[in-house]
Amino acid sequence: MQTVPSTAVQIIVTVIPIVGIVMGSVVIFFFLLWNHKQKVLMIEKGVFKKSEFDVNTFSLFSGLILTSIGIGLLVFFYIKEGIDYSILSGLVPFSVGISLIIFFVLHITIFTNNER
Repeated sequence: MQTVPSTAVQIIVTVIPIVGIVMGSVVIFFFLLWNHKQKVLMIEKGVFKKSEFDVNTFSLFSGLILTSIGIGLLVFFYIKEGIDYSILSGLVPFSVGISLIIFFVLHITIFTNNER
């Protein structure tokens, strides 16, 4: 026999995600605002140093992580359900990870050949 939860429980379960999303948005907004003000003040004082983004390290690191997550999901869903639509949940991060690793290899190959 199923029991219907009380109205108070339904309201609480509905309100908690809304409050969480609103509070998270407020925290992100103020972080971005204060970070922007900090950078503007640093530029005015002349102490701002722009950091460079390392594409090689990022593509290798995220490619390895996504590939390993994809392989884990592929193996899990293959053992659990065989070849089915659920195996796509592992195929997507696996293919994105492989493509990032391929990008890393091509990027290193192209830039090391151009520097010679």
